[in-house]
Amino acid sequence: MNDSMVIVRFDGNGRAYRPGETLAGEYAFDSTVSEDVAAVEVSVMWYSEGKGDEDLAVHEFSRQDVEEGEWFDTRRPGRFSTVLPNSPLSYEGVIVKLRWCVRVRVFLRSGGELVGEREFRLGTVPPAGRGGNSIV
Repeated sequence: MNDSMVIVRFDGNGRAYRPGETLAGEYAFDSTVSEDVAAVEVSVMWYSEGKGDEDLAVHEFSRQDVEEGEWFDTRRPGRFSTVLPNSPLSYEGVIVKLRWCVRVRVFLRSGGELVGEREFRLGTVPPAGRGGNSIV
């Protein structure tokens, strides 16, 4: 099932959001796995990359589980929506980067898993090394 995909799409502007705005969109996955889906998890989260410890935090999480009696139509896109927090803001530093994304994990009854992810920016912090001597 390595050829199967999870696609995440955003409504609206799609890539850059301000704190307090609503991030909404949909996800869909290959119809060839629809009968094999056991659960779907959607996370709106941030993570850091770079030097030192890498951090990760989940802002919004939802799970639909067939085993728990939750039904969803795998032939139709699933929806997600959340109001974005004030921080932390996306940041493209030289040493550390902070990235936001929506991650969708599809768990299969056969034991496999599919993952789709789409990044977005929260806030307007300028990249490091640009815009003078300001400290962000």
